[in-house]
Amino acid sequence: MQLKKINIGKLHTENNIFLAPLAGYTNCVFRSMCFSLGAGLTFTEMVSAKGLCYDSKNTKELLQLPPEYAGLNAVQLFGSDPYFMRKAAESDELSGYDIIDINMGCPVPKIFKNGEGSALLQDIPLASRIVGEVAKCGKPVTVKFRTGVDKNHLVTRDFALAMQDAGASLITIHGRTRDKIYSGPVDFDQIASAKAAVSIPVIANGGVFSVADADGLMDKTGADGIAVARAAMYDPFIFCALSGTPVPDKKAVIKKQIGDTFSLFGERFATVYMRKMLAFYIKGMPGASAIKMKLFRCADRGEIEEILNGLNF
Repeated sequence: MQLKKINIGKLHTENNIFLAPLAGYTNCVFRSMCFSLGAGLTFTEMVSAKGLCYDSKNTKELLQLPPEYAGLNAVQLFGSDPYFMRKAAESDELSGYDIIDINMGCPVPKIFKNGEGSALLQDIPLASRIVGEVAKCGKPVTVKFRTGVDKNHLVTRDFALAMQDAGASLITIHGRTRDKIYSGPVDFDQIASAKAAVSIPVIANGGVFSVADADGLMDKTGADGIAVARAAMYDPFIFCALSGTPVPDKKAVIKKQIGDTFSLFGERFATVYMRKMLAFYIKGMPGASAIKMKLFRCADRGEIEEILNGLNF
């Protein structure tokens, strides 16, 4: 894959391989780890603009900044009210973030039915007003969206142009419609049509689980870069392969992730979270099913690390 820096407003990323936002997973420790492995830009889990404005404790917990992190900090907001989106972007809680990303692609029914996420694909004027208001915060604004709500309502090119005209500095396109959730083929032609229409950087997202997948996505869409989503949960070391970063001692990296997660988030959350992460990491490993059964019985950090010590990556 051909690496290059991506300009986002007056900022630039380390390279054009991004870690996409992943609800429930891209906390500050995971983001920091992926950056150290070669990701050029990482995003928070999606954060509710109204939750932030109404002082939600759970929302604020998503905004912890990564320790020992030298990259740009990007937060992803979701919402459908331009006023609350701008208010959240200008809040003190986001003062440490360099980039505001707006989620206009989440397919989850609860989000969609509330007029947020991918529901905004059905209302381009409202989506444009949201971007215009958020851009008033003075930070670069990016938008992540899908090709449409279904195959009969593809809006990729028009939506991309509208986001650019409204003030977006970069767009990320998940090459599937909302009804496909995370399955099915990626529509390369739709992403390519948007890339040909706009002058801002276009990041392609969807179906990247290997270097070959990344190369294919770049070649078929003409995109400026790629965003890796689910593959990073199963194998964060994919960023080493994509960026040419030397692969470190995997066990040591994961052990650091465990330690940092327990230090920052407390035992209860960290135990549940790291059980899930380690279960992802061992997928395809001999005896993975038996290891998972032991893993999900772990009650503390020591038991999780004991299982990690017995693994052979």
